Amino acid sequence: MKRLAVQRVEVECYAGYRSGERPVRIKLGAQTLEIEEVEDQWYSPGETYFRVRVAGGDRYVLKRMDVQDVWSLEGYRSGAN
Repeated sequence: MKRLAVQRVEVECYAGYRSGERPVRIKLGAQTLEIEEVEDQWYSPGETYFRVRVAGGDRYVLKRMDVQDVWSLEGYRSGAN
């Protein structure tokens, strides 16, 4: 997984029994990416991480700073072979 300089992104979430339960769309500049699958999720004090796969097979690692409700893009892997 390629490590990126931290980049803030807009993330739309599914809100079930709690706010921001899981990401469903990522907005990078003018591009909106539909998340096909949340492959993994893990926690760190005050932060939640998600590894997601979008159409085309690209994978992103997203971090949500829980108290501030701020998202950042932490990693990227191309789905191209």
